[in-house]
Amino acid sequence: MAERYWLMKSEPHVYSIQDLERDGSAPWTGVRNYEARNTMRDEMRKGDLVLFYHSSTTPPGVAGIARVSREAYPDFTALDESHSYFDPKSNPEAPRWYMVDVEFVERFPRVVPLSELREVPELQGMVLLKRMRLSVQPVTTEEFQVVVELGRKEA
Repeated sequence: MAERYWLMKSEPHVYSIQDLERDGSAPWTGVRNYEARNTMRDEMRKGDLVLFYHSSTTPPGVAGIARVSREAYPDFTALDESHSYFDPKSNPEAPRWYMVDVEFVERFPRVVPLSELREVPELQGMVLLKRMRLSVQPVTTEEFQVVVELGRKEA
C-alpha cells in the first residue's frame, strides 16, 4: 500500500469518479485554497492513494479510489483567461497554483455517504469531519482502510 493517503473532493457535475474511470487519468485542476495547494505541492507523492469524494451533491460521499500518478506541477488553468479557474495574479515565472495528476483505481459499488462516515467511531478524528471546506486533505492509514471497507460493501 501507499505510504500516504489523501481525500480529494470534486463536484460530480464538474468531474466525477465515472469521468476518471473513463479517462484513466486526469490533472486535478482548479484548487484555489493555499492549504490544499501546499498539500499537493509539498506532500503528495506519486503512488499515494486518494479517496475520491463527491461534494456538493446529495448525498455527498466517497465514491472510489484514485492514485497520484504525477507529482505537483503548475496548474495551467490559472494562466488561461478563458478558463473559470483563471487567476490574473498568476504568471508562468512564479506559479501561484499547482496540481497533481491522478489515475483511476476503483469505483465503489456505492457512494459512502458523509452521514455514514460520521457514525463510524474509527473516523471521528478524520479531517473531513472537522474541516469540511478543505478540498485536499490527509487521511490516516486506518481511516483509509475503514472507508475502503465501507465502500466495497454492496448497497
